[in-house]
Amino acid sequence: MFSLAVPARKTSKTKKAMRRGHIKLTTPNLTACPNCGELRKSHMVCPSCGFYDGRQVVTVNNASNNN
Repeated sequence: MFSLAVPARKTSKTKKAMRRGHIKLTTPNLTACPNCGELRKSHMVCPSCGFYDGRQVVTVNNASNNN
């Protein structure tokens, strides 16, 4: 017969917590848009004004724009 891979002893709460220490939610890195000032993700087109890198890339519907 062969033996199965079974833990020799129970994993303690401390060891389990240390293993899971890096598993957590992170907040997105938001920066202010230089054109309109809205918060947006870095290296992404601004969803409120459509600007990226100093020029208009996407046309935005004026009804959803709060300016």
